[in-house]
Amino acid sequence: MIRHILTVSTGTLASRTLGFIRDALIAALLGAGPIADAFLVAFQFINVTRRSFTEGALNAALVPHYLRVRESEGAVAAAAFAGRVLGSVSLILIGIALVLTLLMPLVITVLAPGFVGRETLQFAIDDARLMMPYFAFVGPSIVMIGVLNAEHRFMLTAFSPVLFNVTMIVVLVVLLVWRRDPLFSATVIAGAVGVAGCLQMLILIQRRPWRDGIATPIRISFDPQIRGFLRKGIPGMVANAGPQFLIVAGAIIASSTPAAVSWLYFANRLIELPLGMVGVAMGTVLVPELTRAIRSGDRKALMQAESRGAELATALVLPATLGLILLSEPIIRVLFERGAFTPADTVATAQALSILALGLPAHVLVKVLAPAFFAREDTKTPLAATLLGIATAVVCGLFFGHAYGASGVAASISLGAWFCAAVLAWRGAATFGFSIDATARRRLPRIAMCAAAMGAMLFLAESFVSPVTATAGFAAQITILGGLVAAGVSFYGLLLDLFGVVSWGEAISNLRDGGLRG
Repeated sequence: MIRHILTVSTGTLASRTLGFIRDALIAALLGAGPIADAFLVAFQFINVTRRSFTEGALNAALVPHYLRVRESEGAVAAAAFAGRVLGSVSLILIGIALVLTLLMPLVITVLAPGFVGRETLQFAIDDARLMMPYFAFVGPSIVMIGVLNAEHRFMLTAFSPVLFNVTMIVVLVVLLVWRRDPLFSATVIAGAVGVAGCLQMLILIQRRPWRDGIATPIRISFDPQIRGFLRKGIPGMVANAGPQFLIVAGAIIASSTPAAVSWLYFANRLIELPLGMVGVAMGTVLVPELTRAIRSGDRKALMQAESRGAELATALVLPATLGLILLSEPIIRVLFERGAFTPADTVATAQALSILALGLPAHVLVKVLAPAFFAREDTKTPLAATLLGIATAVVCGLFFGHAYGASGVAASISLGAWFCAAVLAWRGAATFGFSIDATARRRLPRIAMCAAAMGAMLFLAESFVSPVTATAGFAAQITILGGLVAAGVSFYGLLLDLFGVVSWGEAISNLRDGGLRG
């Protein structure tokens, strides 16, 4: 299971790294003004849809259904079910795209009420309409990703999003060389989103599930089996996209403050790196593992999956959270401060990042807890928790956003994430209980101590070099930041080994042996 999680995490890391490059180029082209706000509201709308379907979300709905049909009716019936899902979901999404294109003025007004009465509203409407063709390609992609994950084929599904970002980066580089104005650039970038989605679908088609007989024949059908899948699938997809919906809720509140949408967007991009590496990987791998353990009644396998998932999530998210808080300003300066993105934008974005990072452990906790419900085909509880978290974020945001601007909205998003995690933990403990083995109970406190020690070291090191970093050139800044990150990672890894949490030599050997067997 750990090897599969690392495969998905590596693919997500590659995609997120390219995403940083993409967003750095967007910041340089558009800055943080009204044109950037308009584009990012539209792009965020597409991104939420993309991630709610692709990044592990469909596992919550498709994998348990697919595995249940395969176990009870055989591989042929499971393949036919997957083929019907593929055709039906594709048709539904194309229909949604057509309706949204017509209703886009209303959609953007809801997503960004602060744009009403400003030219930013029309910019956002135009950009969003240009992005709508993406919906025509996301349907086949999400079903192929879900089926391949159910069959434990994670490599292609983990790396397919890379092509989306590569396509966007090529377009952005051309625009930077061409030196066109921000409005024209935003229009071209918006049109490129659909092209990128098409290429992502094509790379999945090269490894078509129906070639292997696991998603065929392709049919459009709304029989009782498909209707049952949709009834449970839609809540699961919404629940899996909880972090993205929280950001959307924050953007709605922040839209009345100039540039606040842009600051929150770029800050959230840093949050999505560890969230993607840990949270998405957990959602992708844990659901099939837990589903098999629950269906076979294997209590030991269930406990082992929950324990190793909790350990890995904690070991990765705690140092990431501390690193983002302590290094927020140098990170934002290195990644985004160039072109139209000013030093003032860096300070505001870094403040929002520090506060958003406080909610990162909660986001990952949700990704660890939710698969236990999805594996039991309970998508309503995670949905309810997500909606309650969003409601909390909106209510808090109305108060904090008015008083503290983008930082107040960021605080409300973090509070919403913790409320969602608390609801899931409470319901899980009351319904079926969570169990971790003795090894996890021994390791988890040690992991927390190692992360705290790393944070203290990083705080002292950053305090020492910060006067130099603020006035240094770009090459010196990136060298200093890279050195701090490398020192923090190395120190943390050493502590984990010293405290007996992990033996790196043994871990590498086990992963190598597992890769050879796989």
